Amino acid sequence: MNDTEALAELDRLLQSPGEHEVLEFKTASEEFDFDKLGKYFSAFCNEANLAREKRAWLVLGVEPKKHAIVGTQYKNSWQKLRKLKKDIGDKITDRITFMSIHEVYKDGKRVLLFDVPPAPRGVPVAYDGHYYGRDHESLVPLNPEKYERIRSQLIQEDWSATLVPGATFLDLDPAAIEKAKIEFRKKFPDRAEEMDRDNWSDLTFLNKAKLTSKGNITRAALILLGSPEAEHFLSPADVKIRWKLKNEREEDVDHAVLGMPLILAVDTVFNKIRHLKYRYMREPGSIFPEEVDKYEPFTIREALNNCIAHQDYTISGRINVIELPDQLVFTNRGSFIPGSVERTVLENAPEEKYRNTFLAAAMVQVNMVETAGGGIRKMFLFQRDRLFPMPEYTIGPDRVEVSVTGKVLDLAFAAILARNRDLTLEEIILLDKVQKHKPLTEVEVAHLRVRQLIEGRMPNVYLSLDVAQKIQRKADYTKNRGLDKKWYVELLCAALIQHKHMNRVEINDLLLEKLPDSLDARKKVNKVTNLLTELRKKNLIRNAGTRNEPRWVLCKPL
Repeated sequence: MNDTEALAELDRLLQSPGEHEVLEFKTASEEFDFDKLGKYFSAFCNEANLAREKRAWLVLGVEPKKHAIVGTQYKNSWQKLRKLKKDIGDKITDRITFMSIHEVYKDGKRVLLFDVPPAPRGVPVAYDGHYYGRDHESLVPLNPEKYERIRSQLIQEDWSATLVPGATFLDLDPAAIEKAKIEFRKKFPDRAEEMDRDNWSDLTFLNKAKLTSKGNITRAALILLGSPEAEHFLSPADVKIRWKLKNEREEDVDHAVLGMPLILAVDTVFNKIRHLKYRYMREPGSIFPEEVDKYEPFTIREALNNCIAHQDYTISGRINVIELPDQLVFTNRGSFIPGSVERTVLENAPEEKYRNTFLAAAMVQVNMVETAGGGIRKMFLFQRDRLFPMPEYTIGPDRVEVSVTGKVLDLAFAAILARNRDLTLEEIILLDKVQKHKPLTEVEVAHLRVRQLIEGRMPNVYLSLDVAQKIQRKADYTKNRGLDKKWYVELLCAALIQHKHMNRVEINDLLLEKLPDSLDARKKVNKVTNLLTELRKKNLIRNAGTRNEPRWVLCKPL
């Protein structure tokens, strides 16, 4: 949208009889509260999704009641507006941000139009961990009914399961069928005996492997096994994988476009990627370098096969694999159905919803994706084992990108991982955010401080190699003696700042596991009780609930 189109859009919005769920005017002549902007963003994303609107609008510099142009000086440079887009994305689910911010002048006065995208299908959008919506003109917490309505959005028809009129067994590639048989035997060795004993025909195999439906050719069968000449059956879907090799200046060096059958195209792309070695010292002070593959083969195949399984083929886009000197980037079209990458990784549970259920099931049968989910989590674990950065997901309304780095990014990060194999994956993800200079919440920072993994003050915390080298010597001592009381106080106060209030069960969940191993369960509970009593007497916290159902809140900053 250019300036002329944006001005025309402003004129259209000014004609609206009033504000509603996807339109808000604000005067904001000088400033506008950042937190309120983030809450509006969350609310507009969710309401635009529910209303099936392509966008929502927040307009600054317009009086809300009479729609009079008053002008605004808020963020009065493009540098500030660009930074604002990033800052909002840092606080929003999966880093979604404004599609654009238009700066227009009407009657000589500056007006800002914030173009807000709808929430991706099935993914409610939160600001700073909280979900917001609209009740007519009012900004309110997103109610449970709306939240569930977004989360329960499913593709009504499984595109990949649809039968293809006119397509026959002759439209499948013989080499692809043989490849599928080989992988089926690997995946299910117990059924290989059945294949030989009963002398399965190709048609029987395709039915048993859930690629066809009662002998009929499905779109999933064509995607994985279809001959190149059969691609017209899937038009306008563009069932292709584009591989590009780029140099340090991100100039194209080589490229290839691979079409159906994708079960063979995956191998071709895998072989085109340069499988280089990476030499490094796994531990500081070591004189013996270790040599590993820059990329775990499983990670390459999992990322690429996920693109195939989750691609929205109705959008007519291609799957892309971009090879940079130290990074692989995979992209596919469509929203990220699981909703949150971190939840998918940390919960380690198979996802309940899929875009292409039939295709995903067929890919399981022919050994292309994990049986019970968990493939994304494995990618994170392989990166951890190499001491490399965690996979990086960039999620938009209709596009998903995952980047895998093939080298050590921060020596301190690598040293901490090398010396501390007891770190949880959640802690490693937080440390990865620190090395990539991404924002953390007060609770996350407090937790890393308690573990003595970071130094510095928010927002400029950092990993220290000195800290990394000291941790191992102090670990056993800390487990038995416990941390200084101030760490528990800081952690509790940070949690109260983040969550506003906490009950005793929530406080126990926060603190008990961090108390020293030398205390039994009863003594740990007593220690938390004593800590709460001490902080209450010092007027740092107070009980805003009842004696039987306490609700602790912060009285003043620490």
